[in-house]
Amino acid sequence: MKVMRFQIVMPACLWLLGCTIMMAQAQGQSYPSRNVQMIVPYPAGGSIDLYARAVSMELAKAWGRNVIADNRPGASGMIGTEAVTRMDPDGHVLLAHTSSYPATAAVRAKLPFDPGRAIVPVATIARAPMLIAVHPSVPAKSVKELVALAKKTPSKLNYGSSGTGGNNHFSGALFASAAGVNMTHIPYTGIAPAVTALASGEIEIVIASQAALGAQVKAGRVRAIGITSLEPSPLFPGVPTANQAGVPGYSYELWWGIFAAAAMPAERIAIVNAAVNKILAMPEMKKFFDSEAAEPWPRTPVQLDGFLIKEIERYRKAAKLAGIEPQ
Repeated sequence: MKVMRFQIVMPACLWLLGCTIMMAQAQGQSYPSRNVQMIVPYPAGGSIDLYARAVSMELAKAWGRNVIADNRPGASGMIGTEAVTRMDPDGHVLLAHTSSYPATAAVRAKLPFDPGRAIVPVATIARAPMLIAVHPSVPAKSVKELVALAKKTPSKLNYGSSGTGGNNHFSGALFASAAGVNMTHIPYTGIAPAVTALASGEIEIVIASQAALGAQVKAGRVRAIGITSLEPSPLFPGVPTANQAGVPGYSYELWWGIFAAAAMPAERIAIVNAAVNKILAMPEMKKFFDSEAAEPWPRTPVQLDGFLIKEIERYRKAAKLAGIEPQ
């Protein structure tokens, strides 16, 4: 009798397993079954807005569904993010974000959601190193010389930022820590005033994007001496990385990506990820990102596993080094 019961139960288990697999496959194949909303939790006109709209247009072509960019700015991206965490996690609502998100999350004492676990990375879109620029009056012509100068004159070199807790602040704090030097942080009310202060000689150093510094570098009013990526970048041929030029292990790159509510099914994450990676491989997209001083950054779901949690922890370390208290 026990043998017969086993023989009856086993086919039933196999049938149930088969049904589960077929349902999962069918769920993936039917996605997306309606229009997709791409929430951009920042104002229109910024880099993430531009990139999200460019990718959304191509996704719409590939899927035969509208992919609608929806700007929901506020609280440094947290209002739009919270909205996504409260929506149906079936993959029809996606979230465009930047490296500003983990930076902000790292210095917020209280949020109505867990910033590292309430959303999950679905795909990365692009990345870009930052430029390390100095005023022409600074005698350092390289990162190595800048580090040597900073060691000779502790706390005398001033680096500007867009404000406390921003990417420029964090990148400068991590640079100083990795180099073993002390520099003084001067916050401004945006990156444009900080770059203007650098060009006028009011401060000595700014670490910022090509978009922020490019015009001043081209005009000769500031001097770029390095980039912040770990490896050399095709975006800046011939410009050494800080890692190569005297600050081993230092890396700070801006990135842009697509996220979703944490409970989004894995098979649907895989569908979006594959579609985005295919788009990023298009020659016209590479040309588009080249014009933005960024490079496509395709990554798989396996590579993205734990990515956001690690980024938030990295920024918390930077905040501690910079003396930024959670607020």
